[in-house]
Amino acid sequence: MKTSKAQQDATRARIVRCAVDLIVRHGYDAVTMKDIAKAAAIGDATIYKYFATKERLILGYFDQVTEQAVRVAHETPDFASYDLQSKLQRLTDALLELLAPDRAFVGVAGDMLKKSPLLLLGDQLQAKLTLKEAVATFLDAAVQQGELPPSDFARPMAGMYADFCYGVMAFWMRDETPHAAETTRFVDQVLGVAVAMLKAGLPDRLVHLAGFVLRSQIARVMDVAVHARPRQDAEVPAAKKRRAPPQADTAGSTRKPRGTRGETTQRKP
Repeated sequence: MKTSKAQQDATRARIVRCAVDLIVRHGYDAVTMKDIAKAAAIGDATIYKYFATKERLILGYFDQVTEQAVRVAHETPDFASYDLQSKLQRLTDALLELLAPDRAFVGVAGDMLKKSPLLLLGDQLQAKLTLKEAVATFLDAAVQQGELPPSDFARPMAGMYADFCYGVMAFWMRDETPHAAETTRFVDQVLGVAVAMLKAGLPDRLVHLAGFVLRSQIARVMDVAVHARPRQDAEVPAAKKRRAPPQADTAGSTRKPRGTRGETTQRKP
């Protein structure tokens, strides 16, 4: 019997939850995909239909948490009326609030990801795509409301926020202050600076400045190339003048012609 999408989502969530519990109790290396399948009450082969590897299952946890964080942020009363910085802060807070009960697991997952950092590269990770799309809508709304000037770099900036969240999680794991006060301060400062830069249109200005410098350098190189050829042509005659003069032509020679034997020998009387 074919399962519905809702049933598949429920099974996926159950697999992830079982994996979190087992890994926290026994450690990442000690838990196998077979152990997780048994705890989730599914077949040994069925689990691979949802997650190809144990590493991908770990990333699946962050996929689910990210989707929930976006949903929680949007469900915040009057969220649509928030300014850009407040929206970003609320989304970041929602993410950390959902991670807090599984802090031990996040630490284990962080150690695993340190050994395989390539897993975090690229935009193919669902968690990064989810965050990128959410922040892109925040930026579009800020532009429409006149809070930000139009920018060609909204998408790249949205992608940078996803990478920023991984940094926040790492900072949060080392934060031992009550209620993660240092993490809150860190997020507020970074987002404040980032939003101020966007309001000033700094990313676009930097790119335009870089383009102006590049065009100026190209024009300078072309100008040097154009003026170099005439100078080379002018140096050719001077080079010829420095050469040794050729030997005099025999036709203009002052040597006396060699006479005949009878002309050069005096005849006896």
